[in-house]
Amino acid sequence: MAAGLVVVLLGVLIAPLPGPGGIPVIALGLVLILRSSFWAKRQFIRAQHARPRWVYPFRRLLRKKPEFAPVFWQSALRTERMMLRRTHRRLIRTRKGLRRYGRKVFR
Repeated sequence: MAAGLVVVLLGVLIAPLPGPGGIPVIALGLVLILRSSFWAKRQFIRAQHARPRWVYPFRRLLRKKPEFAPVFWQSALRTERMMLRRTHRRLIRTRKGLRRYGRKVFR
């Protein structure tokens, strides 16, 4: 649990720097705390009942074989959807373009 607290504090210190560096570090610290604290697990279950869409990415990171890339990609898409109008969204178009390019190259 102490390691989780240290990682969370490190994430808070990194957060003011440019870029999203602090958010993934804080999430990793919270995952470490959840794995070791019974009280935190109870709070997590309460939050899961109250806000299941917010808690789902953390649940995916708590699995035995966590999927980091899909979790962060879905979080980025969700953030883009909340912050930008439909005409200014770039991530979905970028993904579709990369898929088309990959299909052409690997035929």
